[in-house]
Amino acid sequence: MPTSDDAPPAPAEPIPGSAPATPAPAAAGSATPDATLHRRKWLVLLFLLVAIVLLYAFWDWNWFKGIVERRVSASTGRTFHIDGDLAVKPSFSPLISADGLHLGNVQGAKEAEMASAQRVQLRIKLWPLLQGKTVLPELHLVKPVVLLEKDAKGNVNWNFPERSGPAPEIRDFSIDHGKLTYLEPADNTNVVVGINSSVPDPKSRQAPVLLDGGGNYRGNAFTLSGRVDSPLQLENAAQPFHIDISAKAGATKAHAQGGLQNPLQLHDFDLDFAISGADLEQLYRLLGIALPQTPPYHFQGRLGHEGNVWSYRKFSGMVGDSDLGGDLSVDNGKKRSFLKADLMSKRLDFDDLGGFVGAPPQTGRGETASAKEMAQAAKLRASDRVLPDDPFNLEKIRGMDADVHLRADRLNAPKLPLQAMRTHLLLKDGVLKLDPLDFDAADGRIQSVITLDATKSIIAAKARIELRQLDLGKLLPTVKLMKTGFGRINGDIALTGRGNSIGRMMATSDGTMAFGMGNGKISNLLLEYAGLDLAEIIKFKIIGDHDVTIRCMVGDFADRNGIMTTRRFLFDTTDTLLTATGSVDLRVEQFDLRVTAKPKDHSVLALRAPLIVRGTFKYPSVKPDFKSLGVRGVIAVVLGAIAPPAAELALIEFGPGKNVDCSGAAAAAKAAPAAKAGKK
Repeated sequence: MPTSDDAPPAPAEPIPGSAPATPAPAAAGSATPDATLHRRKWLVLLFLLVAIVLLYAFWDWNWFKGIVERRVSASTGRTFHIDGDLAVKPSFSPLISADGLHLGNVQGAKEAEMASAQRVQLRIKLWPLLQGKTVLPELHLVKPVVLLEKDAKGNVNWNFPERSGPAPEIRDFSIDHGKLTYLEPADNTNVVVGINSSVPDPKSRQAPVLLDGGGNYRGNAFTLSGRVDSPLQLENAAQPFHIDISAKAGATKAHAQGGLQNPLQLHDFDLDFAISGADLEQLYRLLGIALPQTPPYHFQGRLGHEGNVWSYRKFSGMVGDSDLGGDLSVDNGKKRSFLKADLMSKRLDFDDLGGFVGAPPQTGRGETASAKEMAQAAKLRASDRVLPDDPFNLEKIRGMDADVHLRADRLNAPKLPLQAMRTHLLLKDGVLKLDPLDFDAADGRIQSVITLDATKSIIAAKARIELRQLDLGKLLPTVKLMKTGFGRINGDIALTGRGNSIGRMMATSDGTMAFGMGNGKISNLLLEYAGLDLAEIIKFKIIGDHDVTIRCMVGDFADRNGIMTTRRFLFDTTDTLLTATGSVDLRVEQFDLRVTAKPKDHSVLALRAPLIVRGTFKYPSVKPDFKSLGVRGVIAVVLGAIAPPAAELALIEFGPGKNVDCSGAAAAAKAAPAAKAGKK
């Protein structure tokens, strides 16, 4: 065991003032610390380069598909899948493309997918993205397919959860072979429209969109074609969004052209709009606007929309053979759609208004009518009835409200003495009122108030009509012998009825009709025809007709359950007194009247006999009372057997007619309706 004497000697302390000892040199093959650190840096750099090369060589952007799918599903509330590849070309504005995109539909929809695209390609700027903005310099869709659906309950599939933050800014947008489908099975609507981007506009550098397609719209064959600005123009308030679209649904055609100043809000239109069709009534099925049946029409005007109100301003055109223009609007924001219109016609063909009462227009040469109206007119010609019997559409009357003014400066009605018209139509809560319905007629006026209450299953109708200062000579424009006559006729008509057609209302009507006339003139030949005075007729045919003075005319009818009965009818002239008795049956449209002429002069060749007016409204029959003629004939034969010249005695009229109390008759006729109204 070693002792303390064997311990190694302690190192010698350096001698003050001597030089420090020099370290021994490193053994061969050993490295300094600096060299080792330097070598490690290069190894790390080499590893990073190799890693980048390997990452670039083996990186797959499809690893991010799941992240993208989950983000889109969360923001839309729909399933979203990318079946194809997701690719990115890195840059400061990387190009991103995805193939086979599919967006699911709402639960319970007819189709499982709402949208799909063969490819979506976009560029996105990175720097604005770091600032919370999304800027897409480019967005290109290849074969996008979008399905819009509306079910029977009015639910739609294009409502998405509201998103916060600004919308993406898209600077270049294009579509290649896109397809938009709109389905509304409950309304028999299935429309498919092809969408393709056109050549970019040199000024805006945006590609307009071309539209072309069709299908069925509310049961009508539908086509659509046109051109609209790029969707990127929609939010550019300084630049109008231009459209040029033509559409056709059944026989209805429309063309819209112009610029929309604020299309996202659908107001401030600067839009020309033309529409034409076979019948305005068809717009109820297409647009929900309740209008009467009309002949073919065409209009041109300005279309606008603000809030819930669509307007058609300063429009003009034709309905059948009538010109029509003005302004109208439809407010869809109320319980029922509300139509307001101010219409004017310079020349209105009266038969074009037939649709208001369920009657077709005239269909002869020079008249304008649709195929449907021609068929209706043919059916009406084949019928024995005259009063329109087509029922009113209760759904249309109850389905909307209206406030319409119509003025016609001139009426074309060759068989009627009508000259001009003014009316104000009010439709509210299923009650239609024409107040007033006024006509300039025979140089006088016909003033009316008509009410149709359609709140129940059977329409309750009420009419009050006043005839004022109608000129006798113009009252029957087709009767030549009336043209030289003159005199002023006044009258009052008050009727009520129940029924869903004009014919049924008249067949159930109750009320009164009274009219009268003071001094005037009328053809004497017409009176002699009425009295069957052969001698006077021959005389006036040879020497010419002349007028006789009318002392007065009074007519008073009572209407009960569709049967109008004469209470008093007389036509008194200085030559003849005409009286009438009988009835007019509005239920079966038949006459049963007896007109008696009582001359106030002598005639040597008179077949004096009452005239019997019978037959239907369509085929009336006016014949002498052959029984009375038979009595005169027997008397003539007997007298002729005694002495031939004496046979003429049976044909001599000694003028039993006397002047009537015109004032008393007129007062009685005027008092009768008032008394009846007072009892009610």
